[in-house]
Amino acid sequence: MLREFQDRDRVQRLAAQIATLAAQVEPVKIMHVCGSHEHTLSQWGLRSLLPESVELIAGPGCPVCICPAHEIGEAIELARRGVILATYGDMFRVPTRFGSLAEAKAAGGEVRVIYSALDALKLARENPTEEVVFFAIGFETTAAPTAALLTLPDLPPNLSLLVAHRLTPPAMVALLESGEIQVDAFIAPGHVSTITGAQAWGIFPRKYHRPTIVAGFEPVDVLLAVRAILEQLRRREAKLENEYRRAVPERANPRARTAMRQVFEVVSAWWRGIGLLPDSGLALRPALKHWDARERFGVHGEPEEEELPQACACNRVMLGQITPPECALYGTRCTPAFPYGPCMVSQEGTCYIWYRYGGHLANHA
Repeated sequence: MLREFQDRDRVQRLAAQIATLAAQVEPVKIMHVCGSHEHTLSQWGLRSLLPESVELIAGPGCPVCICPAHEIGEAIELARRGVILATYGDMFRVPTRFGSLAEAKAAGGEVRVIYSALDALKLARENPTEEVVFFAIGFETTAAPTAALLTLPDLPPNLSLLVAHRLTPPAMVALLESGEIQVDAFIAPGHVSTITGAQAWGIFPRKYHRPTIVAGFEPVDVLLAVRAILEQLRRREAKLENEYRRAVPERANPRARTAMRQVFEVVSAWWRGIGLLPDSGLALRPALKHWDARERFGVHGEPEEEELPQACACNRVMLGQITPPECALYGTRCTPAFPYGPCMVSQEGTCYIWYRYGGHLANHA
């Protein structure tokens, strides 16, 4: 099935249709909010197929990149105290002024890389005499499994959670209203939308008059989204369209929505290098505070206005204000082997992806 979404002839036909439409509208800047979309754009060289008047930029779609340094510092502190700290692999090498979890492990801390929330549960059951903390990060896609974890019966008492989940649509609303982001349309992330439903993105065309397309992650998916945006602009419309119907429902996943409402409350949250965004984070509800690692161990990091290393421009990359090569550190002081900023660590980080595939230069289509 995926072959039809990678078909070279179909890609070229779509590129030709996009070129025709682009000649009929003003130059357009389209933002996606997903590291997987940036991966597709760069790996397949899709930008090289688009006219110069159609610009695709990356937004803050990497959860590891926007995780605040003070929350990573809390995890490092717990690892140093002797708990078993479990988290996803992309978080392992993220640099902060406190160091990284990799450095904490090298210094003797128990840091374990896991692949799912259930792995944290298994780890707690296999180590009943040890405290196990699950450093739970990510957007709605990983927040739903975290919530489901806490609805299971008979959770081991030695398990607790350090929650650092974020919500994408409210963050994009806050950034639009702040003036930090200047875009004409959005490509919404498919995997987040499998949890939220396509309708979560309806506010952008309805209130902000930005065409918004929910898209999958193959080359044809992305080009279909671009074509749909240009067609809307040509007709002077702003609508929500779900191009990824093979995976994304119109409404939120009911089981995920119920679990998340039971477990989490929505709070204002810090996004690294960007600031405090209203209603963009999740915290455990008061009734579940006994599972909260911050309460159990008394770790409460203080947010900082300047959370990025000196001269690091990750925040401007995540806001679509510059491309990675426009950062003075890119490819010299900051590389995947020796990351200086968070955007060069995660496989969903824009700097990492551009370094690996050449950004707009690669062309595998």
